[in-house]
Amino acid sequence: MANIVHRSVDLAAAQNLVADGIHPTLARLLAARGVAQISQLDTSLAGIIPPEKLTNNLNMAQLLADAIAQEKSVLVIGDYDADGATATAIAVRGLRSMGAKVDFLVPNRFEYGYGLTPEIVALSATRKPDIIVTVDNGIASVDGVTAANALGISVLVTDHHLPADVTPAAACIVNPNQHGCDFPSKNLAGVGVIFYVMLALRAELRARGVFADKPEPNLTALLDIVALGTVADLVKLDDNNRILVDQGLRRIRAGKGCPAIRWLLKIAGRDPALASAQDLGFTVGPRLNAAGRLDDMSLGIMCLLTDSEDEAQKMAQQLHELNLARRSIEADMHDAATIALDDIDAANRFSLSLYDSEWHQGVIGILASRIKEKHYRPVIAFARSGDGKLKGSGRSISGLHLRDALDLISKKHPDLLISFGGHAMAAGLSILEKDFDRFNQIFESTVAGLLTPADLESVIEVDGRLEVIDIHWDMACAIERQVWGQGFPQPSFADEFAVVEQRIVGERHLKLKLEKNKRRFDAIFFNQQEFLPERVQLVYQLQTNQYNGAQNIQLGLRHWQAI
Repeated sequence: MANIVHRSVDLAAAQNLVADGIHPTLARLLAARGVAQISQLDTSLAGIIPPEKLTNNLNMAQLLADAIAQEKSVLVIGDYDADGATATAIAVRGLRSMGAKVDFLVPNRFEYGYGLTPEIVALSATRKPDIIVTVDNGIASVDGVTAANALGISVLVTDHHLPADVTPAAACIVNPNQHGCDFPSKNLAGVGVIFYVMLALRAELRARGVFADKPEPNLTALLDIVALGTVADLVKLDDNNRILVDQGLRRIRAGKGCPAIRWLLKIAGRDPALASAQDLGFTVGPRLNAAGRLDDMSLGIMCLLTDSEDEAQKMAQQLHELNLARRSIEADMHDAATIALDDIDAANRFSLSLYDSEWHQGVIGILASRIKEKHYRPVIAFARSGDGKLKGSGRSISGLHLRDALDLISKKHPDLLISFGGHAMAAGLSILEKDFDRFNQIFESTVAGLLTPADLESVIEVDGRLEVIDIHWDMACAIERQVWGQGFPQPSFADEFAVVEQRIVGERHLKLKLEKNKRRFDAIFFNQQEFLPERVQLVYQLQTNQYNGAQNIQLGLRHWQAI
């Protein structure tokens, strides 16, 4: 059973916010997330950290300005997730608006894997670029940059991932997390980094007089794409990122966003005029990611690049259909995993490693995440990647740094892992298919040595109770207008309800009617096929529900416990 704990609230901060006109309920939610003054809610662009504070940003701007002046060809190398796709779109749109000769290439995850590898450099060379600009990758591409340098191709790296001890010999690196960078925010996504580069490039071209007889490009027009990539990549929404996301959402709501995001929202039944950060994270992001998971992310990037409403609509529909296919594949994989778990005493294990020869390697990360959420232990799901190898995607819990655990295994068993990488909460690896059982045993024993049984008890943070009088449309809209996300979590509440009605919809989701203090509320519990008892304690989020012109509130259920 999960431990439900209430977030602490700075009462003085909450009172300050109320005195400045913030609704008491919203003030309590904001104060619990470190907001003490109303000035912290100012999301005007003037408040972002200046571009010149990002190490090497001015130098990169000079190199790109020289390239534009000399009419050199630039090739952007992106990544196949939503951050990589949006970063690629920002680079291409931004550079083109400033006169650059630019094209893009994104590795297919099934053929090349991640990053600027020597193989991608060889493929890039067929395009005959003078300069390669990486977005959302490159900081670990030591061999790839060496290969590019050998071919006479200059490499400019823009990335946000943590560097290793050795960094690539690129002509310039812009990364807030690189050694020696004192940029105040270490939480820029890849799309945020390249947006900062574009800001510096425009300032450099302005200083050179390039815009003396023509208008400057409006880079704020790119902020909807920046917002999408920032939210989808789950980077911490610190003050700087919240400004970027809020400004992007304002453009979408005002009808000024790019056609791609507008159509991806519409096709999913969401109203762009009421778009929230949650819409970007749970509606647009998955549809964009579906291209990289099942097909080729070039489709998603082309959708973000087009200014044609007709083209955007057609490509958005393709992305929507890919996402439906992804959901179907994921559902089949989840069913297979559930059957496999019947033979595993998950409650008495510290980790779960799962493999099925029919699983799709583009979806195993989502599967691992779903199983981790249910069983609250580190999970690695594997799929075949060809040549007798398995590709694994892992998700962890707060007590285990997954990448460090894999590093420990690689040192003790150097013949087991072909490759690995990642972060604390997510990592990827490759092993031989014949080594799966051995890996399963070694991973379990490694994790058991790093965790205690107490670490396997999930903790759910909530914002206490929401008074029934506050469960209404205006409150739901007021909450959704704020920018919530990683590090600034969307409010959730805990309370007891009576279950009046419940039924399964879409084959795997629970639709309910709940009652509290003689009021009834619609509720939805995604990926929940088990009926709830008549009285339950629920953790939920207050949501607006808009579909086909109807506007209602609903409670989005996240967890239940019997009373």
